[in-house]
Amino acid sequence: MPASSRLPTRVLLICAAIGVASGILGGVAGWLTPVVILAAPFAYGLVLGSHVVPGILAQEVVRLPWVALLAHVLAALVASALAPQWAIRFLGTAVLFGAIQEGVAALTRYRVWQPWRFFVSAVVIGIIVAGVVWFAVDLATLPLWAQIAYLLLAVIGPVAWTALALVVGAGLRRSGVVRTAVRR
Repeated sequence: MPASSRLPTRVLLICAAIGVASGILGGVAGWLTPVVILAAPFAYGLVLGSHVVPGILAQEVVRLPWVALLAHVLAALVASALAPQWAIRFLGTAVLFGAIQEGVAALTRYRVWQPWRFFVSAVVIGIIVAGVVWFAVDLATLPLWAQIAYLLLAVIGPVAWTALALVVGAGLRRSGVVRTAVRR
């Protein structure tokens, strides 16, 4: 692998810190999942949407290729330690969400970091989440209002978590966490 395509140790450590912090969030979301699915299945998109955080944070802070996928996998490993019953789903979600976030960044050749680009990946993830979970939770058995609320919240969840991650990431950038790790 050429030296220019390797991630520096500083970037790996930043991704690890993001992975641990957002993995704790993912573990909590894992424990909340059965409660939400039983009590208010239409709100599950808000819980599942939290899993966009590692990639958004990593891309906002570091702004390099592969950091979203790396942060997602690390977060999935941490979440799996906290909620092992969801380990396979955490890893699958990490790869799917990380790949979508990396794909959107790759389409802009990793040169566009305006908020709209992050929200594009959030909406794509929300639409996929809506489709997959629709069948997994069998939302067709719910009243029409709950089905509509589910569809809206499945897209709003990743978008809201993306907005929060962008605010946190911008704060980390301002603090100087990545002063020498970011490509100019």
